[in-house]
Amino acid sequence: MQPVDFTTLTAACSELRANWLPSRTEQVYQRDRHTISVALRTLKQRGWLEISWHPQAAHICIGEPPPRTPDTFTFSQQLIHQLGGLALIAIEAIAPWERVVDLQFARRPGESALYHLYGEIMGKYSNVILTDANNLIITAAHQVSQQQSSVRPIQTGQFYETPPKLTGPVPSLSESQERWQERVSLVPGAIKRQLLKSYSGLSAALVESMVQSANIAPETNTDSLTPEDWQRLFAHWQEWLQALKDEEFQPAWTKQGYTVLGWGAVTPAKDIQELLNRYYTDQLNEQLFSQLRHQLSQKLNNILAKLRLKANTFKERLQQSDRADEYRQKADLLMAHLQNWEPGMKEITLPDFETGLPLAIALQPDKNAVQNAQNLYKQHQKLKRARAAVEPLLLEVNAEVEYLEQVEAAITQIDKYQTAEDLQALEEIRDELIGQRYLEDPEYRSRSTNEPTGSNFHRYRTPSGFEVLIGRNNRQNDQLTFRVAGDYDLWFHAQEIPGSHVLLRLEPGAVPEENDLQFVANLASYYSRARQSDQVPVVYTQPKHVYKPKGAKPGIAIYKQERILWGQPQSIANVS
Repeated sequence: MQPVDFTTLTAACSELRANWLPSRTEQVYQRDRHTISVALRTLKQRGWLEISWHPQAAHICIGEPPPRTPDTFTFSQQLIHQLGGLALIAIEAIAPWERVVDLQFARRPGESALYHLYGEIMGKYSNVILTDANNLIITAAHQVSQQQSSVRPIQTGQFYETPPKLTGPVPSLSESQERWQERVSLVPGAIKRQLLKSYSGLSAALVESMVQSANIAPETNTDSLTPEDWQRLFAHWQEWLQALKDEEFQPAWTKQGYTVLGWGAVTPAKDIQELLNRYYTDQLNEQLFSQLRHQLSQKLNNILAKLRLKANTFKERLQQSDRADEYRQKADLLMAHLQNWEPGMKEITLPDFETGLPLAIALQPDKNAVQNAQNLYKQHQKLKRARAAVEPLLLEVNAEVEYLEQVEAAITQIDKYQTAEDLQALEEIRDELIGQRYLEDPEYRSRSTNEPTGSNFHRYRTPSGFEVLIGRNNRQNDQLTFRVAGDYDLWFHAQEIPGSHVLLRLEPGAVPEENDLQFVANLASYYSRARQSDQVPVVYTQPKHVYKPKGAKPGIAIYKQERILWGQPQSIANVS
């Protein structure tokens, strides 16, 4: 992940100063353990200033409005208590080349600052610290004790000390090419590494884009550079410093990430705020997505393995209970041939009632024939009782396996992060599993159950232009089938295979063509566990014929008056 360097921070703050000063503080919301959003209002607009102290993605920019879930963090409550209603009057760097921003708040523009909110955008050492006008710390996102850092503790009530000053030389527009080149090439080595070692205020991403824009490979040894190479590189060096001085930037997307200088641009960005918001939102979402998908898959695999083991145990018991009649038959035989028994016998062979074939019966030598027969009758009754007890347990386990396989199929289909909706779909699955008591974690904050998810369905159009909606998880499947579906729609599902509920939306009087039905059947087969098959049986019916059994888990439905089509999932692979 590309970190915010001094150049990017300067560019972001320059744009913020131009568009958001002065502004009134209306609200503070903490999104997660590393991010706050401050609602700002100017005479022209309202927006949310996002400040993150995430160790890999610390940044500051105008971001999206926060979700409508309760904020349970104390840090944001402390901030709004102090800053609510105050004016943001300044956004300044605390010192040249430092990645610390001082956001100053006063009662109104033109007055002295009452509070300073320091955003330290410094990788794993990032922090957000609120102080009063005398720089006494009121609160901090991350408190640092004396034991953790004797150099720079950060605790409420203490004086705010700025981070240790930079020790190396800093870049300067007034430095000549000769002096610059001499400093960089003093010790031979790769040009990228030598630039980073020679000056403070640079980042790996900045240097790499600068060197590549000068048509030099980053690993080229300084001894191998020609005078023309040095001249081109110095021109880019000065172009960078001039952009910082004039605060003129060119935000754009690159193949590796982003740039605020236009170097290596692939697609221009609207502005720096949108660039940073989109980049870090997507990067963090992708990180969360991978972690959550792995966690859910592991959890489901473990639960399903235990349930299948339990089901096999129940099946073995049922197989044993199938021998109940065999015990009764042997007991009947023994009672019918009591005269054949002799004291001390361990086994007796008697002709079967139906076939006449000899049947060996094991006996207990210390019991007589009647007592042995009674033991066999008891075994018969015990096995019959076992069947009556085990059968409902097996049904219950099988229903649980069926439900979890449905969840597993939904996770399998959300195989990679592309949009924020992919992460939301996984979070809904996580919340569902918490609701069903398969997951327990006090850190999870479930979404509101009333939060609409309709915009998150997969959406397609049939050849005739009819809309097709597909649930991405059990919660959406239920919503699609029992809340969204209309009287004239058609409901599709892979037959007896875990998969998504699929809805073909139809207006009154509309009749889908055969190729429309086939297209939707192909989709239903593709969004099922049988995705890799060539042909999959798919049922379809009217939504009024689809029911949820009483007490059934999310995503489970039964249907009637269905018709069958053969879906071809491979035909969808290219479309999706």
